[in-house]
Amino acid sequence: MLNGILKKVLFVLVVVVIFQNWGKIERVLNPSGVVSEQTRASARVVLYSTEWCGYCKATRRFLDEKGIPFKEFDIDKDASARQAYEALGGRGIPILDVNGTLIRDFKPDAILAALK
Repeated sequence: MLNGILKKVLFVLVVVVIFQNWGKIERVLNPSGVVSEQTRASARVVLYSTEWCGYCKATRRFLDEKGIPFKEFDIDKDASARQAYEALGGRGIPILDVNGTLIRDFKPDAILAALK
């Protein structure tokens, strides 16, 4: 009985460690997703988002994990950011401007492609 409980606890710990380090594991397994220093230095990324949006949080996390600098504008708190967002067509968040390419929603592959 005790052996079964220990196995379950160990399994949960392994899952938690993998989850917490997924970004590092992904970089090892998928090196094509690694962003070069030159790409990071030349990146022009603007994120139109809100604080409460789950996809906006995922986008922020992705950009941070990849080390991609970005400017963020909260369309709920900043009227001029809201106007810029509406000028881009609005309709959903997040909207990213990556080196002049508009990306709607959280699309990691599209972000990486626009950076190249």
